[in-house]
Amino acid sequence: MRVTKKNQQQNGHREIVDAVKALCSEKDIEPEVLFSAIEEAMKAAYKKNVSRDENAPSNLSVTMDRNTGDVHVFARKTITDDVEDPANQITLEEALKIRRDYRMGDIAEIDVTPNGFLRTAAQTAKQVIMQRIREAEQGRIYEEYSDKENEILTAIVQRVEPKGVYVELGRTEGIMEPSEYMPGEEYHIDDHIKVYVLEVNRTGREMLHGPQVRVSRIHPGLVKRLFEMEVPEIAAGVVQIKSIAREAGSRTKMAVHSTEVTIDPVGACVGPRGNRVEKVVEELKNEKIDIIKWSADPAEFIANALNPAHVLSVFISDTEKACRVVVPDNQLSLAIGKEGQNARLAAKLTGWRIDIKSQSQAAEMFDLPADDQPMEENLAMGYQALYNEPATPEAMAESGLPELRDLPLELSGDDEDDDTL
Repeated sequence: MRVTKKNQQQNGHREIVDAVKALCSEKDIEPEVLFSAIEEAMKAAYKKNVSRDENAPSNLSVTMDRNTGDVHVFARKTITDDVEDPANQITLEEALKIRRDYRMGDIAEIDVTPNGFLRTAAQTAKQVIMQRIREAEQGRIYEEYSDKENEILTAIVQRVEPKGVYVELGRTEGIMEPSEYMPGEEYHIDDHIKVYVLEVNRTGREMLHGPQVRVSRIHPGLVKRLFEMEVPEIAAGVVQIKSIAREAGSRTKMAVHSTEVTIDPVGACVGPRGNRVEKVVEELKNEKIDIIKWSADPAEFIANALNPAHVLSVFISDTEKACRVVVPDNQLSLAIGKEGQNARLAAKLTGWRIDIKSQSQAAEMFDLPADDQPMEENLAMGYQALYNEPATPEAMAESGLPELRDLPLELSGDDEDDDTL
């Protein structure tokens, strides 16, 4: 009967090992992580179950055989002549009974495993084991999703609450706070939406099943990633997105540049029959998108950024990073845009402060004719506008010309040429 009980105990130990390996396979966790957690749990369980009449050794080690499941608890005691703390010290005479090669000052390992310890400690260890499993699983998920910061993911709306929209991102859950909602957009359970990953936190009180992932629908990076998905030339690095200015739900301006002269960056982003940009617009719920050709020349870039308005002249001051733009009288409201949006986005896109004047306003300000002026007179007008002093030849020379540049643009009046959607 005694042999039978031993066999049953051994079979029970092997079942635990098999269960651990199966659980690790299911949760995609390294078995060693869980075996180490079990050993730590057993150490805590032993200390908890030591009789009140005896002190638990402060230096313990627990080993679990990875094949048989046998568990052994060892008290690690210092070998000394004078034993003052029996829980942590042992005489050399006693240590030699355990192993013949021990010497004074060595650490002797004494097997103190209680009978049936694995079964007794199982309940105590269970909570620790499950906690370690959760930690290991969340650690793997964190490593996976931390690499996705500033990337775009497809999310499924799980629930909508006052404090945010919770979305499924695969192995974890994300939250989109109200400040990251796209204006006018409504979210419903099971909606599939593209989101931009703002931040991945390892822990969060709101996230019980994994790392906290904060996502957004208004970040300019969402527009950038959508175009990278739709435009092969951007993915290949031939067309570059230089800057983006966005007022989510309303309008976006995006500056693009081609590293190859044979490829039109604006045309590549628009796509045949406009199909590429239309897909982005559809995902953004018909948000208007202006695709602008970037230029290293600030004056040209600023003029392009004010698209769809036609620009006559751009006067810039590099030192103040400010400019004055002159447009035809009938283009002033178009250049400024509804509630100043076009000018505001152009300023964000270029990083320049922009002051827009109509041709007649500029002529009235400086008492100049409103018709086309020679280059010298346009430069003089720009100097007076920027420095509020007479544009004498000496003053203009000291100003560092040609820091002030006139850019006459020949833009078509055909609306079909506008890359505005």
